[in-house]
Amino acid sequence: MDHRDHVGLIRAGVEGAIDGPWADLGAGTGAFTLALADLLGPGGRITAVDRSAADLRENARRVRAAFPGVTLETRVADLTQPLGLGPLAGLVMANALHFVERRQQVAVVRALAAHLLPGGRFVVVEYDADAGNRWVPHPFTAATWERMAADAGLIDVRGTGRVPSRFLGAIFAAVASRPG
Repeated sequence: MDHRDHVGLIRAGVEGAIDGPWADLGAGTGAFTLALADLLGPGGRITAVDRSAADLRENARRVRAAFPGVTLETRVADLTQPLGLGPLAGLVMANALHFVERRQQVAVVRALAAHLLPGGRFVVVEYDADAGNRWVPHPFTAATWERMAADAGLIDVRGTGRVPSRFLGAIFAAVASRPG
C-alpha cells in the first residue's frame, strides 16, 4: 500500500466529520498520520500515540516535511492504558487493535471512544480476518467490527474502503460514531 491507498481507506470516515482535533492510535512511523494530515489539511490537529518513541520521532519528521500546516503532538503510551487525550473529533486506529487480545478489544474500543466528542468518529483499519498469525495475532473481520463497535456503544457503523493484502487476504476500513 502507498499514501494514496491510506488516504482512500480513511477518506469517507474523516471527511465531513465535526471540527476538532484527531488522534492516530498505534501511529508508528506515520503512514496513517500522513493520510490523516492530508485529509485534515492546514490547521488540522493530530495527536499520534504509539509505544515507540523512535517511531514517533520519525512520524513527526515525516509530517513536518509533508504537511507543515498541520499541528502534530506525539505521545508515548500503551493504548490499553488511560491516555488522557482531550475531547476528539475523531480517531484513527490502523492495524493496531489486532495487538490487543480478543477478550479485551471491546473494552479498549469503549475506553478509546470515550475520548470522542458526541458525533465524533472512530475509524478503524484492519486485516479482514478473524484468525491471525504471530505477526497479526488478533485481527477481525468487518462483520466482527460491526458487533465490537456496537458492544462498545458506537453507532452508524459503515465500511469506508477495502484493499487486497498479501497478508490475510484484504484490509478493510470502517467508521463508527459516538452517539449524541
